[in-house]
This record gives sequence, structure tokens and C-alpha cells, in this order.
Amino acid sequence: MIDVMMFLLVFFVLISVNVLPALGLKITPPSSARPDKVVERTRLTVGIDSAGALFLDGKPVTLEELPTRLRPVDGEAAPLVLISGDAASGLQSLVSVLDALKSAGVASAQIVTKPR
Repeated sequence: MIDVMMFLLVFFVLISVNVLPALGLKITPPSSARPDKVVERTRLTVGIDSAGALFLDGKPVTLEELPTRLRPVDGEAAPLVLISGDAASGLQSLVSVLDALKSAGVASAQIVTKPR
């Protein structure tokens, strides 16, 4: 019985090592005169608590310094911004954050919500 189990174990190990890498497609992509680079976007989270205080990735930040912290460095793509706010925070806080995003050059943002 142990021999059969050992045989099965060795069989599945050898098959998984040799067969699984062959499951990927081996392709040669076409060439282009001007290929675009795939740019990884930085993900930043702007938090708004119930008192209206702002946080950038969990660290306190003021509304005045938010645009400078969100501006992309030369050559980088604009960051992907998630706005996570407390349900009790006022609408003015959200509008102020959206204005700061516009002045930083961030074209779009996502608002984090929970399902009802």
C-alpha cells in the first residue's frame, strides 16, 4: 500500500513539474515601430474621517499639501486615487478633496463604498 502511494506521489510531482509549464501559450508578439510602455500606476488612498480630517495612505495630511503630494513625478503616470470616507463626513470635505485632485492633475478617482 505504501508503494502504491509513493508511486502516485512521484507520478503527480513529475507530471506537475513537466506539464504545468507547458500549459502557458508560447507566442511571439508582433513588432511595432512605436510600442507603448506599460506603465504601472501608483495607488494612493485619501481618507476622510467623520470630523473632516484628511489622510493620505493612513498618514495625516492637510488640504493645502494634498495636491503637491498627489502630483506625479516626471515620467510617472498619474496615480490611481481611492477616496475612502466616513459616512458621517460632510459633502464639503469630499468636494474639497476632488478640487485638490483636479489641481494635482488627477483625472479620475474611485470612491470606496460598502454594499447595502
